[in-house]
Amino acid sequence: MEENLMGVMDVNRVSIFQKSRNLLKFMGPAFMVSVAYVDPGNFATNIAGGSQFNYSLIWVILLSNLMAIFLQFMSAKLGIATDKNLCEACAEVFSRKVNWFFWIVAELAAMATTIAEFLGGALGFYLLLRIPLTIAGILTALITLILTYMQKYGQKLVERSIIALLSVISIAYTVEMFLAKPDWNQVAIHTVMPQFVSSDAILVAVGMLGATVMPHVIYLHSQLVQERNIDKSVAAKKRHFRMEKIDIVVAMNIAFIINAAMVIVSAAVFYKNGIAVDSIEQAHKSLQPLLGNLSSTAFGIALLASGFSSSAVGTMAGETVMDGFVNIKFPAYFKRMVTMIPAMVIILLGINAMKALVISQVCLSFALPVAIIPMLIITSKKALMKDFVNSKKVKIIGIIITSTIVLLNVLLIFSTLFRG
Repeated sequence: MEENLMGVMDVNRVSIFQKSRNLLKFMGPAFMVSVAYVDPGNFATNIAGGSQFNYSLIWVILLSNLMAIFLQFMSAKLGIATDKNLCEACAEVFSRKVNWFFWIVAELAAMATTIAEFLGGALGFYLLLRIPLTIAGILTALITLILTYMQKYGQKLVERSIIALLSVISIAYTVEMFLAKPDWNQVAIHTVMPQFVSSDAILVAVGMLGATVMPHVIYLHSQLVQERNIDKSVAAKKRHFRMEKIDIVVAMNIAFIINAAMVIVSAAVFYKNGIAVDSIEQAHKSLQPLLGNLSSTAFGIALLASGFSSSAVGTMAGETVMDGFVNIKFPAYFKRMVTMIPAMVIILLGINAMKALVISQVCLSFALPVAIIPMLIITSKKALMKDFVNSKKVKIIGIIITSTIVLLNVLLIFSTLFRG
């Protein structure tokens, strides 16, 4: 009896160990994607939101994260079901003229993304090491090229590097939260209670949405899953999708916690002391007298890690976009330079980095429907998706999410035109 019990326990241990190993094989793509949800654009919009409107916009982070999880499910499912990324699937389904439109919007979105990423990396260097922004921008470009070059040795090596940088950001903001001592009752209330305290809050909220639900990683995720999309049987693809769902939920909720922490720390430190932060440099300087050297150093390290990791992911996404829609093959160095140039121009001209970051994120919010709508159309086509075609419930959720994004953008236009 005792021997039988021990045998069952051993089998259970082996079974759990085997399941864990199988799950780990599929973990990675969503973590690479999640880096885009904690890029320097998030720092800008989250700090602006917390310092100006206290805890009142945390619900935007939660809403954005729920939308992001759903959209990443759709992107991964499309890639697994069709063996194509979203751009390639669009080229197959839509006319060439429509695909040129998609391509132009996606490229502009990639440029807006790169502005945030490069500025973040450059500012991280400047804040920590006092390196001039021009040189810091060049260093960020070089590190980005090194990270993307690592793809030559396999996607998993890049994934591990990105996960390591994501861990650095998580640890840094854990330190920030510990030092800030926020009002947790207010945090809980505003996480679930939607509220716009002013028309200015709408601009920041849409910026938060654009910084959290990123169009370029909707394209990228459908490409990243191809690395593990080896067995083409329906059963294997379904198992792959189940594993990828777990990957997405874990990675995206880590991103949610980091984003919420940015708003919470900003509200607890800046809003509480009557400081409306309008630049990342100001945020860094203000943290030192209020919370000490450890906090300002943690902020700089998190920003630097965010800039490096998101720049690499953004570059990979840009390559996916340029190759897929119109089937014109560009040299790799050209694809990278196209998205890097606007960021370097902003650095060279000395434009206010915080304002450039917020506006870039608003631009991304406007580009979102152009990524989402084609994806929902394609994933609803039985001929392409087969067993993975969207159910009626999924279609309804997709329509609600797209409508919410469009509504927020309309509110942004209205508040900008008729403010005051």
